[in-house]
Order: sequence, then structure tokens, then C-alpha cells
Amino acid sequence: MRSHATLKALGIGLAVFAALTFVTGCRKKPVQISPDIAASDEALFKLGEAEVKKNAEKALLYLRQVIDSFPKSFYAQRAKLLIADTYYRKGDEGNLILASAEYREFIKAYPFSPSASYCQYQVAMTFFKKIEKPGRDQSKTAQALVEFKKVVADYPASDQAKTAQDKIKECEERLAGHDADIGVQYAKMRAYRAAIGRLGEVMTSYPNYSRMDTVYFYLGESYFASTAIDQAVPYYTKLVSDFPKSALVKQATQRLKAIDERKKAVPVKVK
Repeated sequence: MRSHATLKALGIGLAVFAALTFVTGCRKKPVQISPDIAASDEALFKLGEAEVKKNAEKALLYLRQVIDSFPKSFYAQRAKLLIADTYYRKGDEGNLILASAEYREFIKAYPFSPSASYCQYQVAMTFFKKIEKPGRDQSKTAQALVEFKKVVADYPASDQAKTAQDKIKECEERLAGHDADIGVQYAKMRAYRAAIGRLGEVMTSYPNYSRMDTVYFYLGESYFASTAIDQAVPYYTKLVSDFPKSALVKQATQRLKAIDERKKAVPVKVK
């Protein structure tokens, strides 16, 4: 009479066999697995790990079997992480969505794991890898920024926090550039109120934007063209003082001179 452990091993082996037969049936090459391996979390994990680069779908089956059969095992945690990484490496949008879900599930299941910070960083990267080119929708950039900030906030002492800081700067630069370009276009189209709103938001939200001289100049231009010349002065002045090497300094200086001359030309009222 077989022992309970042996029967359990056989049961797991049959489950794995059935799953693998289903996946590989189209190739008529079902994969068999011995009860001894099916009964070992380590053996199943190593099988999955070995298959990751050769046959990702087969690897995922082995790894999920580790989680299903040995949910409290150390190898279940490793399998969960490897599943997420496997989806991430595929790189297409659908698999990046799956990877993000798996990383989030890992953090929820193992919040105190040393790998939790890595998983949060990878969540951010699933959005970062889907960022559109400049001039196109930047919603994925905004989502990536939120997730990178979460790395720094939740895991400030982690190795990933420093790298996340660099990514935060990159995302902010991209978002600022996107909004600044729209603001400049508004200014050129003489939609000055819209230009002031958009460029003012860049100045407030992204103070470290590398092309802030452009923002200052077109804010000044928008106020100048709106005849609110007193409000234009601080922006032209800021441009000249903070960006002396900017190609826009000459124009800003000319504007300041024109404003000064215009003020002098206004007749003084005699009381």
C-alpha cells in the first residue's frame, strides 16, 4: 500500500503532466515528469529556471506549479519573482501588463522581502518601457513617474532608490518638455492665456527643467503681447540673469529695453 506522501507526489506529478500536455499538445510532444520531481519544490523550481530562456511557456507552468503545490515554500517566493521577470523580458505591451501585475502581487504577498523594492522598481519600469516619443501622449511617463517616486518613498535605503531618482529626473524632464512645447505653440498661435497657463505649470511643477530659459522667454512674450508689460519684466529679467549664455538673451534684453522706453514715453500726469 502506497504511503500518503507517495500518493501526494503522484497527484502533483499528474497535475503537472496534464498541464504540460495541454500546452505542448499542438506539437504532439507531451512532457512527462517523475513523481519524485513533482514532490520537490526545489526540483520543480530548477526545472522552470532552466526552461526560462528555452521555452518560456513551459517554464511558467513549472514555476506556477511550485506556487500552487508549495505556497509557503521559499521556492514559491523565488518562482513568483521569476514569473514576473519572465513576462517582463518578453517586452511587448501585453506581457508588460502581466509583469506589472505579478510584481504587485509579489509585494502584497511578501511585503518584507528584500526583493520588494526591486519589484516596485520593476513596476515603474513596465510603464517606463511603454513611454511614447516626444510630441505624443505622455500618460505612461506620468504613470512611471508616480511608481518611481513610490520606490523612493517606500524603500529609501534600497539600491533601487538611487536609480529611481535618476529615472524621476528623466520622466520629469520629458513631461516638462512636452508641456513646454505645447505652451510655446500656444504663444506662437497668440493663444496667450493658454500659453501662460501651460508654461506657468511647467515653471511650478518642474523647476529643474533644463530648458527653463525658453519657458521664461515665452511667458514674457505672452504677457508682453497681452499688454501686461509689467508682468513680462520678471521673466525676461530671470532669463537674462539665470541663463546668460542662452540664445534667447539678446531678444529678452531687447524686450526689456523696449519696455523701459515705453514706460518713459508715457506722459506724467500733472496734479
